[in-house]
Amino acid sequence: MKTPLTAVAVSCTLKPSPTSSSSDLLATQLLDALADHGVTGDLVRAVDLSLRPGVEKDMGGDDEWPQIRRRVLDADILVFVTPTWMGQHSSVAQRVLERLDAELGETDARGRPTLFDKVAIAGIVGNEDGAHHIAAILFQSLNDVGFTIPAQGSVYWNGEAMHTTDYKDLDETPEKVESAIGTATRNAAHLARLLKGQEYPAG
Repeated sequence: MKTPLTAVAVSCTLKPSPTSSSSDLLATQLLDALADHGVTGDLVRAVDLSLRPGVEKDMGGDDEWPQIRRRVLDADILVFVTPTWMGQHSSVAQRVLERLDAELGETDARGRPTLFDKVAIAGIVGNEDGAHHIAAILFQSLNDVGFTIPAQGSVYWNGEAMHTTDYKDLDETPEKVESAIGTATRNAAHLARLLKGQEYPAG
């Protein structure tokens, strides 16, 4: 019997609900694929919440980051999905990374960083190049705060530059994307189970 795992997908689309979103679609596909490996999870559309600027775990006032933070801390796997704008990750994605920076000053009961033993994978969509560059930024940032990145842990789709067809408009998921989703989620679940069974040592 496989150890049950949980995931949270954070979509960093710039489009507030209920507008359809390619980032949300890819995030949902990644969650569905994770479910095939015994991982339950749900989706957060970050732009729908008030995420105040800053690098603290709670910036006070109407800051709604604490509720996302709680879900990230409770999950074994983070699915981080962003669109591509001007060759970069979205401003919402940058805000989420900045808020995760607070975990550098937080530790668990054993004195380890709070995000140790957690796995992160990335999804990137857009009608321009930049996926590898964005994945590099996401993975370095997520690894800095404690996440472990599985082999081939990014999934991306780049449409033809300057065209209006979005990922969500495709008639079917491209074979290469489908394959990448399978690899990333399979490896993420495998790695998360290993870390759940044998945690990183305390310093």
